[in-house]
Amino acid sequence: MPIDMLVLHYTGMRSGAEAIERLRDPAARVSSHYVVEEDGRIVRLVPEARRAAHAGVSHWRGHTALNARSVGIEIVNPGHEWGYRDFPALQMAAVCDLALDILGRHPIPARNVVAHSDIAPDRKQDPGELFDWQGLAANGVGLWPQADPPPPAEADAPGLLGAIGYRTDLPLSLLLSAFQRHWLPGRADGIADPATLARLAAVAMACTE
Repeated sequence: MPIDMLVLHYTGMRSGAEAIERLRDPAARVSSHYVVEEDGRIVRLVPEARRAAHAGVSHWRGHTALNARSVGIEIVNPGHEWGYRDFPALQMAAVCDLALDILGRHPIPARNVVAHSDIAPDRKQDPGELFDWQGLAANGVGLWPQADPPPPAEADAPGLLGAIGYRTDLPLSLLLSAFQRHWLPGRADGIADPATLARLAAVAMACTE
C-alpha cells in the first residue's frame, strides 16, 4: 500500500556495527530501511519500495500492520538498556536531511512522523525522551505545537490520545509516558499533570488542522 508513515527508532545495541549486523541477519527477522550512525553516516539496508520488518505489532490512527505502510529509520544509540545518551548534532542533522528526502518522495503527513514508542507503547521506548523532536519539526519533519492552550477544565486524556493516533486500550499511564517521550522533552513519568494535559490538547488540535 502507499507509504504514509515514517517511524523513527533507536538501535538499542552496544554499537552501530552490531546493530547493522543484526539488521542484516535473516535469522533475526528484523530490518529497517536506513541506519543513521552517530557520526552522521547513513546506511541503506532496504529499498523504500520494499517492506522492512521494523514496526512489529503496532497501531496508529486506527491502522495496524504498519510495516506495510511505513519507512523505518534506525538511529544508532545504546538505548535505555546499554547507556542511553544524547543524540549528537551530526547524527540529528543527518536524520533530518534523510527524513526530508523521504517526505519529498512520499505523502506522509506531519502527524504520521512517529516514534516506535508511539506505535507500540506497551513494548518500546525508542527513540526516547532525549530525542530532539522539536528540532526536527522546526525543520519540517513531524509535528510540534506552537503553543499550549490552557488545560481543558475536564480533560479527556484517553480521548485526546486517541485523536492524536494512539491506541486507547492500554493503561493510561503507559500511553501518557509514550506521549511525553515525544512531545514533552525529558518527561516519561506517565502523570496527567496540567502541563501534560495542555500539551495533549495542543497536539490533538494540531493533528486535526
